[in-house]
Amino acid sequence: MAAQKKKRAAPVRKRRPLLRIGAGLLAAVVLTGGAIGGAGWWRYTAPGPLPVAAALDIPHGGYASTIAALQQGHALSANGLDGYVFRAAIALTRDEGQLHAAELMFPAHASMRDILSVLRHGKPVLHQLTVPEGLTASQIMVLVQAAPFMKGTVAALGEGEALPETYSYLRDSDRTALVTRMKQAMQRQVEAVWKGRDPSIGLTDPTQMVTLASMVEKETGLPEERPRIARVFLNRLSKGMKLQSDPTTVYALNGGAGPLGRPLVRSDLAFQSPYNTYVTVGLPPGPICSPGLAALQAVAHPASGDELYFVATGSGGSHFASSLDEHNRNVSAFRNRAQGRETAEPVYSP
Repeated sequence: MAAQKKKRAAPVRKRRPLLRIGAGLLAAVVLTGGAIGGAGWWRYTAPGPLPVAAALDIPHGGYASTIAALQQGHALSANGLDGYVFRAAIALTRDEGQLHAAELMFPAHASMRDILSVLRHGKPVLHQLTVPEGLTASQIMVLVQAAPFMKGTVAALGEGEALPETYSYLRDSDRTALVTRMKQAMQRQVEAVWKGRDPSIGLTDPTQMVTLASMVEKETGLPEERPRIARVFLNRLSKGMKLQSDPTTVYALNGGAGPLGRPLVRSDLAFQSPYNTYVTVGLPPGPICSPGLAALQAVAHPASGDELYFVATGSGGSHFASSLDEHNRNVSAFRNRAQGRETAEPVYSP
């Protein structure tokens, strides 16, 4: 019986080393897994290589194209380990939302966690194009055509059809679509201003208002003068006088290509064109630029008064007058300040 007990106890003593080895292997696996997990977490939360905040264009496609774009933009290291960790992070955090393809802004030294947050929740980068008041249609078309990060060519644009303001757009936006937005914005503003106009101004339709506003826009850069200049033109229209606006002559000479590049001379004032208000009575056949909202409002709500003339002061403003004699004195004063040099500023005559 004792021998039998010894034979039964022997296998027990043989299994103990196996148990110790198994436990050791399990502990090693746990420790190794923990180490790998810890290293992965460190890589996931550690600052990334992006030196400064940057907008990166993330293309449509799978994870590979996203990772490639991030690596090319230096937001993600190009080593294989970071690519593996990033892929694993995408999979493990998939419940937080889908990754988006767009031009996105990534902060400097963004960690993988930061990058995934931007890819899932960041808003696309908006680019901006400012259209200043007083540009002609041809100038606006050049501006839109030169706008960065857009595609396509500029559609036809009529004079005075685009509203001057700042427009936001996404990368790869279509230029024709942007021009359409400019037209729609102008239509809305014109309709609103025309609806609220002072009915005593005597204009018969919104196009006349835009045309006169374009002249006011080009005549002065001083906001406080716009309603007063609008009143001068409206007074002259009501009396059947020629408007005699220099900007209309410039437009007649070069078709809205921009500044003439030289002062007007008296022979220019005789140039035969329906846009030259020195030779025609009434408004030009259409706008000579795109007026801003302030110029439209100035025509819709002009200043009061009986003034019929204005001339530049030589220092950015204008001298206004109700009579030709007073205006001629203002012109003489302007010429004296110009030290006797020939000036293109004419003496308006009724």
